[in-house]
Amino acid sequence: MTDSVKKWYVVRAIGGQENKVKTYIENEIARLGMTDYVDRVIVPTEKVIQIRNGKKIHKERVYFPGYIMIEANLSGELPHVIKSITGVIGFLGEVKGGDPVPMRKSEINRMLGKVDELSVQNDNVAIPYVIGETVKVIDGPFNGFDGTIENINEEKRKLEVMVKIFGRKTPLELSYMQVDKIS
Repeated sequence: MTDSVKKWYVVRAIGGQENKVKTYIENEIARLGMTDYVDRVIVPTEKVIQIRNGKKIHKERVYFPGYIMIEANLSGELPHVIKSITGVIGFLGEVKGGDPVPMRKSEINRMLGKVDELSVQNDNVAIPYVIGETVKVIDGPFNGFDGTIENINEEKRKLEVMVKIFGRKTPLELSYMQVDKIS
């Protein structure tokens, strides 16, 4: 097999089970000895930061829910093998009973570029605050209070915010994600 005949296709899968279906596809192709026909099976993901109970949690979220990208030479039995795998709905763009439609080069570059960009992306965000700025606390026990930034700790990615509680100024150490600018 030459790489020139391998094209990118989109496989529709049951939403929320993309990684499981990807594993099923890879295992089935290996079991049947069809690895020469398939180069890559990708579930595009992005790294997201969520706040739960005041803590930052790094998670990977599927960028195109319900879709798996596959680089393959879909000849012979391979399309039927992939369609018969648990969790696979079919190929994107296929007419009922017709052949799967490969992705355009521009779509592939955009998708692969997006995948690479998301996996390499650092969460080093420029500091969006300045000392003396008034901010609103949006997370934690002091949610809803306004305060003034007294100090910025870049290493810990924390702010020291002076908040007036019961008529008395109290310093709080908050992360960038726990405050919001007042416009």
